[in-house]
Amino acid sequence: MVMMDYQDLDIVDLATEAGIAIMGIYDSDTSTQVQSKEDDSPLTLADIAAHETIVDGLRNLDPNTPIVSEEGRVGDASSSEFAWLVDPLDGTKEFIKRNGMFTVNIALMRRNGKRWNPVFGVVHAPVTQSTWYGGEERSAIKISEGHSREISVNNHPEEPVRLVASGSHRSERDEAFASSIGEHDLIRMGSSLKACIVAESAADLYPRFGPTSCWDIAAAHAVVESAGGKVLGPDCETLDYDLMADVLNPFFLVTCSTKWNDFWLENQD
Repeated sequence: MVMMDYQDLDIVDLATEAGIAIMGIYDSDTSTQVQSKEDDSPLTLADIAAHETIVDGLRNLDPNTPIVSEEGRVGDASSSEFAWLVDPLDGTKEFIKRNGMFTVNIALMRRNGKRWNPVFGVVHAPVTQSTWYGGEERSAIKISEGHSREISVNNHPEEPVRLVASGSHRSERDEAFASSIGEHDLIRMGSSLKACIVAESAADLYPRFGPTSCWDIAAAHAVVESAGGKVLGPDCETLDYDLMADVLNPFFLVTCSTKWNDFWLENQD
């Protein structure tokens, strides 16, 4: 286990604070003010407010660890064993649509050569005030309505398979994968909530063929693994991440069981 000078709940509290900053804008007239970043992805005042809240909090809790955020970097992760990986508002499109399916993602990452692995993660959903967190040598926990409970993946999946799909991005590959898997129930969800519902046994599989970046999934990845699940890359090995040169992820599968490994290898076209 990574030794830290702060507690898991300090990071949970920080994600919650960022969620409060987001909701202050979500419930105001400024929620519809949207800019475009260089890659044409949307940026709202809520993204910026959450980013500033998290960066300030992490600098107070852990001033020596670099921060890699979707909205900016603090410190030099290239020379560090650990780094914080942050998506202040995962699901900006969901925020703009006002459907509530957006999250705050905070992950602690450990270097492994030129790649990185999540060792702890927090995902907070501001609208429902639900939080998932977990990591190495920890139980996965969900906080909802003021109560905490341990969660785990569905260890005995049965048909029909409960398949999670994006609420905003649905491609031909997604359709082909769903058709190939046979009888299934489709659950539409936004942001990293898709991985979190696998972690809590509310779904079985989440295949992702659309574009994502490291900060979109790493925090939920830590929760899923802590709950007994897997996040697999195209080669069926555990997904790892590039925080420096190419932040984009390959295809990946969030799964409650290894029973679909061969199917995943054979159905990515």
